Amino acid sequence: EKKVFGDPSQAMLVRRLALTATRAPCGRLAAARLAAARPGPARTLCSDSDFMPQRKKFAADGNVKDQIQKEIEANPVVVFMKGVPSAPMCGFSKQVVEVLKTQGVPFKGINVLADPDVREGVKEFSNWPTVPQLYIGGEFIGGCDITVELHQSGELAEELRKAGVKD
Repeated sequence: EKKVFGDPSQAMLVRRLALTATRAPCGRLAAARLAAARPGPARTLCSDSDFMPQRKKFAADGNVKDQIQKEIEANPVVVFMKGVPSAPMCGFSKQVVEVLKTQGVPFKGINVLADPDVREGVKEFSNWPTVPQLYIGGEFIGGCDITVELHQSGELAEELRKAGVKD
């Protein structure tokens, strides 16, 4: 066996340098070095807009308020939320979903993060500044805090009964 380096610490240093040279750069300094090594504009993975991710618009005709009204009328319980019921994207949305699951009622969750027009449109529609927003029987109930309070007091169950979705 032939030794390349007499000192074992030198061999370890060479192995570490070889490993770090093969890894993807990370951090601000590495990004700056990489950018300096590649002159010109930054390259994106998708160079043609046809290959960019497409988002489905909530309102096909562009009238978000009309579509919000249609959803509220078509579904006895609707939650405008961040994320979807199976994967809420914020703690407040998760709390409202958990309350409705505890009540044992079917509901429709509409992800406001999927379309910025819906996110702003629902706030204007209800004149309420935050999301999530709960609608029962076509009527705006409130956000997370109000929903939780109504649940704890038993009033939410009564509203769900009035809407015909709870026994």
